Amino acid sequence: MANSKSDLKTNDIFNKAYDFTKADEIKSEGLYPYFKPLQATDGTIVKIDGKDVIMAGSNNYLGLTNDPRVIEAARDVIKVYGTGCTGSRYLNGTLDLHLELEEKLADFMRKDSCVLFSTGYQTNEGSIQTIAGRKDIIFSDKDNHACIVTGTLVSNAKTMRYRHNDMEQLEKLLNRADEQAGKLIVSDGVFSMSGTIAKVPELVELKEKFGARLYLDDAHAIGVIGEGGRGSASTFGMMDDVDLISGTFSKSFASLGGFLVGDKEVIEYIRHNSPAHIFSASMPPANVATVLKALEILKEETWRLDRLREISDYMRKELRAMGFNVWSSETPIIPIVIGEMEECFRFWRELLESGVYVNAVVPPAVPRGMSLLRTSYMATHTDEHLDRILDAFRKVGISQGIIDRNGQSLLESQ
Repeated sequence: MANSKSDLKTNDIFNKAYDFTKADEIKSEGLYPYFKPLQATDGTIVKIDGKDVIMAGSNNYLGLTNDPRVIEAARDVIKVYGTGCTGSRYLNGTLDLHLELEEKLADFMRKDSCVLFSTGYQTNEGSIQTIAGRKDIIFSDKDNHACIVTGTLVSNAKTMRYRHNDMEQLEKLLNRADEQAGKLIVSDGVFSMSGTIAKVPELVELKEKFGARLYLDDAHAIGVIGEGGRGSASTFGMMDDVDLISGTFSKSFASLGGFLVGDKEVIEYIRHNSPAHIFSASMPPANVATVLKALEILKEETWRLDRLREISDYMRKELRAMGFNVWSSETPIIPIVIGEMEECFRFWRELLESGVYVNAVVPPAVPRGMSLLRTSYMATHTDEHLDRILDAFRKVGISQGIIDRNGQSLLESQ
């Protein structure tokens, strides 16, 4: 029989869980912004608590999750392959669809080869720990996604973290490192909280100077920026200069899973040695078919990329004009800095009551006192959607004392 909470000893491993009350405290105030169930969605409009709300917090950048062609592609393959693969790619879980997608992604990304993973998180975690070991050194941007951080930890390689986009500090760390060690520089291509783009030309220059390899996580870049949507390296015309590029299917490609592209020999090594690839069930057929169709649409309908850029520029300009701090965003990810955590939660709740859904991001994901609302936009947002989002931000920003009616930030004067 399990012990009751009153019988717990001081060394009970569950104590940390029983002592965790912060979520309940926030819920009791009606400010809890997480795990909000969506009852229906067409992409840009979602139903929450029976009410239609504009979605301004999704990574559905191309607006394809509800595209009839994508849905039809998923339905069609289920009739042929069923709903799952019931095994890993290494054994019984490889379909001809997987091979087709790997070939088309390698071609699209202009690399020799591609390997699929079951999630985007596993892609980085599984690839980094496989390619870097005890005798190697990883140089990682401090703002990199959690899956990169996990990959560096489980790799057993020495990890040196440099300040966000600080190329001067990165060079110092590289210069200080053991010349005989294998070196891997890892960076987000687009940083998921700030919406900034990595300094790819400088990263390439440093990797060549010090004989390192460069790995870019383009989860928020592929299907978003670059020539034809090919990501951060493509933005600078440097696809050939980046050794490994990872991406995810849960954003622009309207599905679930991830991939890594690079030289054939390196990809084959990861394919045969990555625990995340070998010991995970493979992507279900419908997920693969969804990505194949989304990739086809991305190639054919380049207006989606143009519209996404137009929307991003417009929203950044208008939010700044109101007096909001949107950091140095360069992409459809636009953060709005609010300040303290509870202020951020109150702002989030008033936005939702005004018919707009965004994401509340608080410490430790951001520095203390820099809690923010992460907004992100889709190519399928209409001008009416955008203006309704801006109206809601203006109204709530004034009522919460974040901006004034003249478009000035009130945070700077506090």
